[in-house]
Amino acid sequence: MCGIVGYIGGQNAAPILLEGLTRLEYRGYDSAGIAVLGAKNAQVHRVVGRVRNLAAALPKRLTGKVGIGHTRWATHGPASEANAHPHTSEDGRICVVHNGIIDNADALRAQLADAGVTLASETDTEVLAHLIARSGADTLEDAVVEAVSRITGTYAIAVTDTAHPDRLVIARNGSPLIIGVGEREMFVASDLAALVRHTSQVAHLDDGEFATVFATGYRTFTVDESDTTKPATEIDIAAEDLDLGGYPHYMAKEIQEQPESVERIIRGRLDDRFGVARLDGLNLTPRELRGFSRVKILGCGSAYYAGQVGATMIEELARIPADAEAASEFRYRNPIIEADTLYIAVSQSGETIDTAFAVEEIKRKGGRVVGLVNVVGSTIARACDGGVYLHAGPEIAVASTKALTNMAIGFALIALALGRVRDLSNADGQRIIDALRAMPGQIKSILDEGPRIAEHAKEFATANSLFFVGRVRGYPVAREGAQKFKEISYRHAEAYQTSELKHGPLALIDAALPTVAIVPADELTDRNLAAVQQIKARGGAVLAVTHEDVDFGELDVPRIVVPKTEPELDPILLTIPLQLLAYHAALSLGYDIDKPRNLAKSVTVE
Repeated sequence: MCGIVGYIGGQNAAPILLEGLTRLEYRGYDSAGIAVLGAKNAQVHRVVGRVRNLAAALPKRLTGKVGIGHTRWATHGPASEANAHPHTSEDGRICVVHNGIIDNADALRAQLADAGVTLASETDTEVLAHLIARSGADTLEDAVVEAVSRITGTYAIAVTDTAHPDRLVIARNGSPLIIGVGEREMFVASDLAALVRHTSQVAHLDDGEFATVFATGYRTFTVDESDTTKPATEIDIAAEDLDLGGYPHYMAKEIQEQPESVERIIRGRLDDRFGVARLDGLNLTPRELRGFSRVKILGCGSAYYAGQVGATMIEELARIPADAEAASEFRYRNPIIEADTLYIAVSQSGETIDTAFAVEEIKRKGGRVVGLVNVVGSTIARACDGGVYLHAGPEIAVASTKALTNMAIGFALIALALGRVRDLSNADGQRIIDALRAMPGQIKSILDEGPRIAEHAKEFATANSLFFVGRVRGYPVAREGAQKFKEISYRHAEAYQTSELKHGPLALIDAALPTVAIVPADELTDRNLAAVQQIKARGGAVLAVTHEDVDFGELDVPRIVVPKTEPELDPILLTIPLQLLAYHAALSLGYDIDKPRNLAKSVTVE
């Protein structure tokens, strides 16, 4: 969570820091602050709330060519000016910004207090500023290394020192940190979004790595001061990709971008001759693919639900056991890692810490893990043995839409690759390929129904609680629908397997609790219609997300009709209107859609 930005060069630092923080605000928006090194001291400014509040609070003349900034998602202590970053040493010499959690912060705070240090905040980060300032090391680099050696937990930090105004010292462990390379100026950020207006050359720090950043270059090194070779690489993101482009919200923009994002992920990956998906990035030969007897998918939140969709696809197309599990729980149950299991880690950002830790656990025990991620060079992408990039483009809204759709497409490609080395026929492979090629146009037709979906959303937005129900392929669709609705409209929404309604939840059905029912045209249509009948018989309102061929008979049920694709791929299209439903519900309620309360985009803390 949280966002870090740093600058050193020939320009005034403050405007660059503010612009970078604005780009990173989706990572945390409880408070914000910057520290700019002046001629004699560090000028620190912090506010509660958004970056725009910080910009309004800054003095008109704030000069200095070195600085660091931070936008916060609160962990230790509430959102307050005292808890906002940057944090400083008592003498104001050291300034620190930090992402992550210091697990032994309470013990270190107690030690510092016993030593006579006056602590000004409730945060874990503040201890770093005091530890660095109190170090007897000869250099800032040595002081940072010494301080970091005393902490346990995760961190990405950037440090300034008024005694060394020619440098920034940064370090990383479990939380992303990137160096941007310019012309006699350098940048630091926790996310590429803060850098794309200034440079296309970046270097990613690895866990346990430090760097000294000067205006003219950088040096990376390890805890024992050994130099590491960390060349800069080219990034493929344009600044305009991060703009609203005339849309009122990033979520609206990203929903509308899905036809193009789906075209990108399938481009060059569909082989008509052999009815197969070409996924060279998996780094797996056909023989190795055939050698797996099970697939385990790990993700968090929407990525987990996409994984459930993927597991069903893999079982149906490849006919091998597959299941999805919440990555946040995986390593805590001492999982059994099997050599013949293919593990798939799913993350939009590639920095989700729970998923990254799951990858570490798998690799530590000798498992084979591939990634399904959207960010090139991200932690999970680099840690995995191979993977499939989602090519969804930058996703800014906290609620994932186009990346989620591309995750499901990615799983369809993996299922196709696994199926064709087993018993999936060329004809069935071509059937899936044809359906994938038709999907951008089908998504466009769903998006064209936005105004009608908005009318349903306004009705549902007034409910205090909702059910989303589906079965088998439709159940993860229902789970994702409930997730989207609750996270941006703040209405309680709960997903159930349709078959489970009669085993308890049906007791809650009444006129005040509406249900969104996923009713595809498949082998379970009759069972789903029977459940809708049971809800209606108890006075419950129902909105059905369904296909044209489903005959509701005498049931008076409003419907959102979705184009039919192949049964294995139906969940992808059935999910799209639920994104619009959540968006328009939140819009009608006047909420901040891109930045829902208590949430942030990239979850880099446990």
